[in-house]
Amino acid sequence: MEVGNARSRKIEFENGRGQSLAARLELPGDSPRGFCLFAHCFTCSKDIAAAARIARALCERGYGVLRFDFTGLGGSEGDFANTNFSSNVADLLCAVDYLRQNHAAPALLIGHSLGGAAVLSAASDVPEALGVVTLGAPSDTAHLKHLLEGRLEDIERDGSARVAIAGRAFTIKREFVEDLDEHRLNTRIRGMHKALLIMHAPDDDVVEIDHARRIYAAAEHPKSFLSLDGADHLLTRREDSEYVAGLIAAWASRYVPERERETGASAEGHVVVSERAGSLTQDIQVGRHSLIADEPTSVGGLDLGPTPYDLLLAALGACTSMTLRMYARHKDLPLEGVAVRLKHEKIHAKDCESCESETGRVDRIEREIVLAGPLDSAQRARMLEIADRCPVHRTLFGEKQVPTRLVASL
Repeated sequence: MEVGNARSRKIEFENGRGQSLAARLELPGDSPRGFCLFAHCFTCSKDIAAAARIARALCERGYGVLRFDFTGLGGSEGDFANTNFSSNVADLLCAVDYLRQNHAAPALLIGHSLGGAAVLSAASDVPEALGVVTLGAPSDTAHLKHLLEGRLEDIERDGSARVAIAGRAFTIKREFVEDLDEHRLNTRIRGMHKALLIMHAPDDDVVEIDHARRIYAAAEHPKSFLSLDGADHLLTRREDSEYVAGLIAAWASRYVPERERETGASAEGHVVVSERAGSLTQDIQVGRHSLIADEPTSVGGLDLGPTPYDLLLAALGACTSMTLRMYARHKDLPLEGVAVRLKHEKIHAKDCESCESETGRVDRIEREIVLAGPLDSAQRARMLEIADRCPVHRTLFGEKQVPTRLVASL
């Protein structure tokens, strides 16, 4: 079942026991380049900050991303006490089947911490997957026993015990511990035959960096390792999770072919803008190019992209630079580089010496231009005049019309 808008949908699908698992599917504004399946860390949920940020950032880069809650966690049905690593892998394969039946099998399997171990174990059972990405993943499931230190004897003696993990109490059964000893990830890693990207923080105090070395040693090529210097195990800083998403997208571009996209903005000069889930975040499609606009969190946005005024300044700055470059080429001027800095503000009309308005506020755009190269003073003065001839500048300060009408669809 899918509930929500075209960008972000709440999903429910059944696991092998007939229990409903909660998930969220992020979809880009255009046809997805491919689908990613994200498996969260031990006792976490699909809504942990890192998972949500990485999913949204990958979606902005053209990927559909499904993240889900393992049985008994987050919004999923079932009792966590009756789960183990084997059931997690089974849940993951059910998520793969959901994508396969309703959209397309995942091209990328991404796993965080124990979720990374799960995708490594399941990868060989997903023939359509082209790549596997692990984030702070353990190289063996027995690693989880260190979280149970001090309670292992109680679990063995009594059959179960309450264990505090990340500030919450969970019931861990003897079957859970026994299942950890049955898995041999090395064999699964060696036989998965997928491109592998291992990402790990050197100072990870939950899963030591040596686990990344062991995974790398067990895997066949193509394989890559990227150090997440300065990050913590849960990737709690926004800049770390967004950095991770950018690296995954760049790495995956070698293995996941880009699809031809069909969009209403394909015609030259057409732009399509659509809001995301009733928020201030806006998806922008310009031909084959995808952009995003947003507002800062201080005014109710998610700060996922530049503001509309930022984009306006960027358009003027880009047009200015291009116009100066074309003029320099035409006149064979020794222009080595152009840089433009712009600032927008609203000022009181009474403070503006050249404005027609005498009351209220007027828009003021300050533009500073750096021209690199051995240009003489006359050439620089002429280039300054040419800057005002940039088409976007003329549009902003010339006569304009914006006819607007309602239509059934774009």
